[in-house]
Amino acid sequence: MKVLGILGTHNPAGVTGQMLQAVLKGAAISADTEWVDLNDYALTPDHDGLTDPDLDALETKMLAADVWVLAAPTYLGGLAGVMKNFLDCFRNRIARYNAVGEAVPDRFKNKHYVTITDCYAGGLENYVTGVTDAAFKTMDKFLTMGGLIKSREIVVTGTWGMQTLSAKKQAEGERVGAAAAHKVERDDNTVKRYIQLFFMIAVMALITMGIEAGVGRLFPLTNFWAYYGVFVVIFYVLLASILHFFTVVKHRRR
Repeated sequence: MKVLGILGTHNPAGVTGQMLQAVLKGAAISADTEWVDLNDYALTPDHDGLTDPDLDALETKMLAADVWVLAAPTYLGGLAGVMKNFLDCFRNRIARYNAVGEAVPDRFKNKHYVTITDCYAGGLENYVTGVTDAAFKTMDKFLTMGGLIKSREIVVTGTWGMQTLSAKKQAEGERVGAAAAHKVERDDNTVKRYIQLFFMIAVMALITMGIEAGVGRLFPLTNFWAYYGVFVVIFYVLLASILHFFTVVKHRRR
């Protein structure tokens, strides 16, 4: 097992780099680890049939690793430029493209990844406004395009003036690294997801019936269609709220 850490920040010794080091420290208990600082590479896109040698070197390291850990701060509400430049330059290598330009997972399929970001905003502000969401989504888009499987994401908030990672976050990073180094080889969670879906619907139906019982006391539902209509509306609102949470507010923000 090999875990590759890829750092995209102007300050390798900063909080972002410290968190990446913490993750690699945890992974090193049971796996080989390697650190890559993107500042050490002069990355340019492949063009005119010529490949960039630095991209070739990074690709070799990425192919050899089972788990990637991408770490970059959030600047101005988006992903830091050092990491974004790497993603832009590597975009034509992360997957193969079919005749209509659709990305098809290829050589990197089923590898696992962890993403790390941080921001000046405090935990509550980030939770409410999602300052770090754009950074996570950019990295997720790139990695899932290649067929990689997400293991975990880590966010560090309130980094203005922070020189040293807190003991709590250091421990979190090490735990995540240790877990990532023991990734499950088989990732077919279909049965698990169906079980989760069953219980989710069962709970939603129970809550809907409870709410409807309260509505019935205020406005008697005397026929089938009235009862059915109220049930559908309440169930829809609950379902929409849950889907919104898991598709928009799912990122770790604190």
